[in-house]
Amino acid sequence: MRNLRIAGIGLTAAAALTLTACGSGNTASSGSSSAPAPAPSSSMAAPSSSMASGSGDGVTTNADVFGPACSQLPQGSAPGSLDSMGPQPVASAASTNPLLTKLVAAVKATNLVDTLNSQPGITVFAPADPAFEALGDAKFKELAGKPAELSPILQYHVVGKRYDAKGLAAAGSLESLNTAGGPLKIEGSGENMTVNGAKILCGNIPTKNATVFVIDKVLTPGTNKN
Repeated sequence: MRNLRIAGIGLTAAAALTLTACGSGNTASSGSSSAPAPAPSSSMAAPSSSMASGSGDGVTTNADVFGPACSQLPQGSAPGSLDSMGPQPVASAASTNPLLTKLVAAVKATNLVDTLNSQPGITVFAPADPAFEALGDAKFKELAGKPAELSPILQYHVVGKRYDAKGLAAAGSLESLNTAGGPLKIEGSGENMTVNGAKILCGNIPTKNATVFVIDKVLTPGTNKN
């Protein structure tokens, strides 16, 4: 009888250990399957979309954007905001950007919207409205009426590879889509970076197929041929 009682105690302890082990395993499994992952906030949705569709080098997120004019962009998911522009191809994104209304008009005048939107990965140096205004309304209207003259100027602002600010600084000199216009000379870094002497007002802006740098001057082809 004593041996039977000992055996019974042993079986009971083993059963308890088995149930405990099974219980702890079920708890872990239940915890991993029933606890949903936190949903991303709207401010993160656009950058992740940009990174998924980018070509690799030069792909940026909202956290990488810098420059004094960035504060002039709409906030949240409003048209022209970083969240709004991120998932869109570059010409479509620029069309909502309040800093780039003149550039968008020029791009439309030269029928370059589809060309820019269809590029797999590019860098765009986008003159802000005051840069075009410095040319004068008469000159701007004259150029807009001559697409054959305006198109090479706009192409000089586009590089056929996607760069972020660090990549630009490392490259030093870049060739634009207007290969006859001469190289684009990059100097400085960060908020002190210039492109052919033009200051970056808001840089590293992510779009679906491009990284955009808003600059304070219209770049002139041929100025850096030597």
